[in-house]
Amino acid sequence: MAHYGPEASGWLDAAPQILAEAAERWKLTLSSYHDAGHSSVVAVARDIHDTPVLLKAWYERARYRDEVTALRLWASGPTAGVIETADDLSVASLELVGGRPGGRARPDREVQMVAAVIQGLHAVGAKRGRPALPRLGDHLQHTVLPRVARRAGTLGLGRRAWLVREAMPELQALRESPSRTTVLHADLYRENVLFDGRGNPRLIDPHPLVGDAAYDWAFWSVYYDLGQATFQRLAIASRISRIPVPEISAWCRAVALDGLLYYSEIGDPAQETAAEVLAALMASGLEG
Repeated sequence: MAHYGPEASGWLDAAPQILAEAAERWKLTLSSYHDAGHSSVVAVARDIHDTPVLLKAWYERARYRDEVTALRLWASGPTAGVIETADDLSVASLELVGGRPGGRARPDREVQMVAAVIQGLHAVGAKRGRPALPRLGDHLQHTVLPRVARRAGTLGLGRRAWLVREAMPELQALRESPSRTTVLHADLYRENVLFDGRGNPRLIDPHPLVGDAAYDWAFWSVYYDLGQATFQRLAIASRISRIPVPEISAWCRAVALDGLLYYSEIGDPAQETAAEVLAALMASGLEG
């Protein structure tokens, strides 16, 4: 919950009671597993049939609303299903992928399988209209560009300053393709992809946006396993999505720049790897 700062501490203290109230409402029995993430708190519970489910409480009502909206839009797809919701509490009961926290073991062909379900998710999102979710264009214009400019201007970047200067125009020049508009997961880190009892990947914890599918493919290429096999994922993404590599690569450079500055601001050791990834992308010659 460090994402929200000290103001979230009071809510965190109350979160166990909030989860307990939701469990009582839905006749669930809470177990001892709890976890506080970047924007939510989760616990495992069991229903009257002794089936494990996940209870999730969000600090921010908008995040609750957006995530539930996206998961319902993707219902019956490769995501965690929504079982119950309590709008007054910003709590949902969700399918527990694989029947346990963290899901099942990852198969050997993990990357190819995950790419296939991302493509499937985009196909569903493109077919089911335009839900009331934040737009990628607005997110870029009003959140990403200002924070990148602020961080680039205030952080002591040292030997990385040239890299940031070279990459800034890439971000500013990005343009979405309306023909690729869909509902994006927009948070495709590896920990947000679990495997169920049948060995199938399921995408959890979206930070959904409506926009160009290239953004999701770029985020996945860069951050699914930061610093490892970036260009292999980029090639797979292009082959499955049929979006040209140079177009995805332009988005890759943008998300890598944003991440580098974020890691630099908080002093995360991942900044070294992020800088290496951005430098490799800038040197690749894969122009958008």
